[in-house]
Amino acid sequence: MNLSDSIATKILKICVEKNITPNKLATICCLTQSTIQNLITGKSHNPKLLTIARICDGLGINLKDFFDDDLFISIERED
Repeated sequence: MNLSDSIATKILKICVEKNITPNKLATICCLTQSTIQNLITGKSHNPKLLTIARICDGLGINLKDFFDDDLFISIERED
């Protein structure tokens, strides 16, 4: 799995855990719905850490909590 896919999976996983939609996540995190959709669909091939940090801030978690998942253990490089 590549980084974009892992991030998309993690965002969807968080949405399920918090019982929110991706659109609600965008609102909570002060991001556009298209930004979240691009992360989820994989259109964003190189998401910025600042975007992930904004998602974490909106959800009340830190970056360590976001990336502390087996999804990020075996990442395939996308370069």
